[in-house]
Amino acid sequence: MAVARNRHHSHAPRGGEPRRNTEAPRTAPRRTERDRARRAYGQNFLVDPGAVARVVRAARPGPGDLLVEVGAGKGALTEALAPRCRELISYEIDRHLIPELRKRLARSPWVRVVHQDFLSAAPPREPFALVGNVPYARTAEIVAWALRAVPRLTSATLLTQAEYARKRSGDYGRWSLLTVRSWPEVEWRLCGRVARAAFRPVPAVDGGILRLTRRPRPLLTDPAARSVYADLVELGFTGVGGSLHASLRRVCPARALDRAFRAAGLGRDVVVAYVTPEQWLVLAQELTEVVAGMRSSAASKELIVRVKSRVDNSNL
Repeated sequence: MAVARNRHHSHAPRGGEPRRNTEAPRTAPRRTERDRARRAYGQNFLVDPGAVARVVRAARPGPGDLLVEVGAGKGALTEALAPRCRELISYEIDRHLIPELRKRLARSPWVRVVHQDFLSAAPPREPFALVGNVPYARTAEIVAWALRAVPRLTSATLLTQAEYARKRSGDYGRWSLLTVRSWPEVEWRLCGRVARAAFRPVPAVDGGILRLTRRPRPLLTDPAARSVYADLVELGFTGVGGSLHASLRRVCPARALDRAFRAAGLGRDVVVAYVTPEQWLVLAQELTEVVAGMRSSAASKELIVRVKSRVDNSNL
């Protein structure tokens, strides 16, 4: 039987040296100063007119309103908001965008373009509404700024990362500490989704329109009830014991707590994230006298102080 011989192939041409790579080495395109600014500021400009119109509709500006815009960018949203309000203050941190932005809005003297980091600005001294397509990486800071501005802030309509908007509005069926904590004074609502293709550069994820509305009248008007609500929420979101009942049992007698849970329609094994803001309100109303009466004890006071410190230092 014949056996085939292995043929050895040389990488060198006949009678010569190995081939040399004559192609020029590939180099990554140089980033311009504008590219670096976009990355530094997390800029994804809203370019789709339909998406701009949806944000404006969600904001519901009125002819007598003072609006503050965070992150004017190239002015697409600014230009749409301008004819619908009494005064518009638009903040933009990127100095490269300021000249064109001011030129674009030159015919709207009631619009003031401010070259400044929005987060370093003080809120107006009169009632105002906040609107903006916010950098995803700074969303939490901007929302915190808005909440600190209540009650002068009447509403905040923010185009954020879709996941953030859904999480804060309870769209997943779960509720966050930030939302529950502020619920008696502020309503959180998801007003729609914006496809990632509506932005340039195109981000990795879709956007969501999140609206915060200051309530004309807080849901809890009694100071004692407001204080108890805040303490119960802080304690509940520690998650100690695994269930909300176990967490609140640290400061509430079992019988009173069971009665409050029944009134709120909650089971003893419910996890804190699945308790709606409305159920928290019922718990606070049912437990106000009990918790307020127990605050006189040194142990209860110390526990509440420790809980607040722990929750404030968390990322819930």
